[in-house]
Amino acid sequence: MAPPPPARPGMPEDEIDTPALVIDLDAFEHNLDTMAALVAATGAKLRAHAKTHKSPIIALQQMRRGAIGQCVQKVGEAEALAWGGVPDILVSNEVIGAPKLARLAALDRLARIAVCADHPAHVAQMETAARDAGIRLSVLVEINSGGNRCGVEPGPEAVELARLIAASPNLRFGGLQSYHGRAQHMRTPEERRAAIAVTVDDTRRTVEQLRQIGLDCPIVGGAGTGTFQLEANSGVYTELQAGSYVFMDADYGRNLEAGGIPVSTFRHALFVYASVMSAPRPGVAVTDAGHKAVAIDSGLPLVANRPDLRVTSCSDEHGKIEFGAETSGPKIGEKLRLIPGHCDPTVDRHDWYVGVRAGRVECVWPIAARGAMF
Repeated sequence: MAPPPPARPGMPEDEIDTPALVIDLDAFEHNLDTMAALVAATGAKLRAHAKTHKSPIIALQQMRRGAIGQCVQKVGEAEALAWGGVPDILVSNEVIGAPKLARLAALDRLARIAVCADHPAHVAQMETAARDAGIRLSVLVEINSGGNRCGVEPGPEAVELARLIAASPNLRFGGLQSYHGRAQHMRTPEERRAAIAVTVDDTRRTVEQLRQIGLDCPIVGGAGTGTFQLEANSGVYTELQAGSYVFMDADYGRNLEAGGIPVSTFRHALFVYASVMSAPRPGVAVTDAGHKAVAIDSGLPLVANRPDLRVTSCSDEHGKIEFGAETSGPKIGEKLRLIPGHCDPTVDRHDWYVGVRAGRVECVWPIAARGAMF
């Protein structure tokens, strides 16, 4: 059973119970509008990644600004979005097992559904699920774009898998999935540009080889918040799968700074709101937000608007903040906004978004796909 929300619309921000996941609505809407404008200037379309926000409410706001749909990583995420009214969903990942594939095929009644494959075993299982459901399922071939995670090798191996999909009675070849995940977090623009140049070349070559056997690619998808402009300007990609831009975590903020790009291009919009629960000794304060409230896989959180305060460690339920003797430290009961290092897993720790504007709670949204691991 989900716990009650930590706030209600209309209350002052400083009355929100903690720890809570807070969206600064002005910054959030700025990010949505900025991405829409940047993508509109290219020939590509945005299929925003919902593994970041896990919310049909946010997905529909992205689509109202021109996104053609959403992508997800799990069937459970696809279900939450489809049940929430999102009409076009790509599972940008492989799905195995009859129960999951049956659930995925059932969503075809609610939305346009596509999924990825990188092995003939996937194709066989997907063909069975589609046949049993009486549908034709769109399947993309995922190629290894440099992440060395999932993905068949680009070129002949990808072409052969696409041929197998196209020949399946209940499947439809949907195109290519070509996402270089590691490149998103390479710190300098030069590193990202070099990595994506190789990805684009491999993808372009594969698209051309597919055309030579009579297979067009309705979708050539990939890209993320760290590189989307490179893929958008390649002339190869038709869909961009950026997700984290809606919230801008601390790790992506470091990317912007390393590239000399003003952080205001995309603003920090997601915060873990935390209370100081202890001030046990000079130079130390402890909050009620440990790593159960904020993910630390991409580094410890930053304290928003307080560069004089530094989060130095997190345990399960405690976040330790240290500061110098020249700093007036936070008092017990004071509330702070923490900028997570990695927004996606931080979101998955919470049941509710609390949207704030001008110091007041404006909305409370459920995180519908929270915990959707399968």
